[in-house]
Amino acid sequence: MVGDPATAGGSAALVELRGITKRFPGALANDAIDLELRQGEILALLGENGAGKSTLMSILYGLYRPDEGEIRLRGQTVRFRSAHDAIRQGLGMVHQHFMLVPTLTVAENLMLGQPSPRAPLLEDRRAVAARITELARRHGLAVDPQARVDSLSVGQQQRVEILKALYRGAEILILDEPTAVLTPQEVDELLVVLRSLAADGRSIVFISHKLDEVLRLADRIAVLRGGRLVASVPAGSTDARALGLLMVGRELVGVVAARSARQREPRLTLRGVEAVDDRGVPALRSIDFVVHAGEIVGIAGVDGNGQRELEEVIAGLRPPQRGRILLAGRDVTVATTSQRLAAGLGYVASDRYGRALLRDFAIADNLVLERFHRPPFSRAGILDRAAIAAHARRLVEAFSIRAASIESLVGQLSGGNAQKLVLARALSQEPALLLVCQPTRGVDVGAIEQVHGELLLRRDAGMAILLISTELDEVLALSDRTLVLYEGRIAGERRVGEATAEELGLLMGGRHEAPAA
Repeated sequence: MVGDPATAGGSAALVELRGITKRFPGALANDAIDLELRQGEILALLGENGAGKSTLMSILYGLYRPDEGEIRLRGQTVRFRSAHDAIRQGLGMVHQHFMLVPTLTVAENLMLGQPSPRAPLLEDRRAVAARITELARRHGLAVDPQARVDSLSVGQQQRVEILKALYRGAEILILDEPTAVLTPQEVDELLVVLRSLAADGRSIVFISHKLDEVLRLADRIAVLRGGRLVASVPAGSTDARALGLLMVGRELVGVVAARSARQREPRLTLRGVEAVDDRGVPALRSIDFVVHAGEIVGIAGVDGNGQRELEEVIAGLRPPQRGRILLAGRDVTVATTSQRLAAGLGYVASDRYGRALLRDFAIADNLVLERFHRPPFSRAGILDRAAIAAHARRLVEAFSIRAASIESLVGQLSGGNAQKLVLARALSQEPALLLVCQPTRGVDVGAIEQVHGELLLRRDAGMAILLISTELDEVLALSDRTLVLYEGRIAGERRVGEATAEELGLLMGGRHEAPAA
């Protein structure tokens, strides 16, 4: 099963990775990996966080050099010293976080870093626009070359990233979690585009944690675990259950979100909340909702429709312009973050490294960041290291955080383990309301299963949870009620079982509720 059948049937490999090994201090990221990619093939690359996917693709794209092994391209051994070398050889990479300049037009973004011919710049722009239009028409990537990037939807920006790679002559495309922030309709459109590119002879590596999308799209699926290639199989010969087992080494049982119809007391109330973004532009418009004890309320929406501002307003990081915020019956509209935490707020930030964790601090210290100055972790201003260590050991074991030691630096953890650490810290305080934002972004299927299970257990125990996520499947799986956020407004509300992913996707894309009869 481990053998790579890429050349079966006499089809020569376009890319060959032979014995690729990469070591970092204290870690073997890639262990003698052999992998091939045919022309016109879509290869899905799966694995848990820390399995070696990103390292392997970074080596292929020239961002890292292998310690051992070789890359063969079109039958010839190549050595990439940088991404520019890889681009010149026909490789392109579309990153999960777009690499676009928002204030420039589509055409200007595509021109960045490209040598200018002898013709005047104005003529360059015309030529670029014409070429963009032709590439877009040919591959179903409709976009206006003169549109500013910050005026485009997330799905349109995704198209621009693909066009940028094609504009630079990419024959081999590496896509890293390309559907993470798209609506279901945009996902369907993207998969059609990728199939069209493959039919045109381009080869695609598709990195994703979404097994259903992988099975819909890929010709072949390669699975990494612990830095090794454990399987390379035709997509038609496997299923989600088998892939999950290969990725994590155990059966994934999933979670069943059984709901209770019992109404309990309100834990979070927003009344007429309005706020502006960093530019002073309205970002939240007359937001009203309530989260009760014992329920999960999910906020769905395409990234950039007010989610970040809503998170910050509730957490006390951004002042509302108007409206009131009540937490467990207490008005916290003007309260600081520390005061809200003391009043019963638990907070899992969307940016785990920017707001939640200190990379250069130990795991044990990160687990008490919000409470280190209070008993039992501090007495008379002196840290109780034994109490901190005991607390850390309990949480590391309870949440299955994989680390060499509680003294290991957080920056050494995989994304999934770092996310479990943030969740463990918040839940250990038994908050009245848990604000959990993008809890599984960039997290593998094994960690997703555990995070979801923890949230449902706490809800069933009476905790109120507000879930903000751009993963629609996650919102649908966990939420008792779903609110759709579009351009800073609540565009619709649905209780569990009342709406399909397709209907919510339309609301996320701007189709408003019909007026009540």
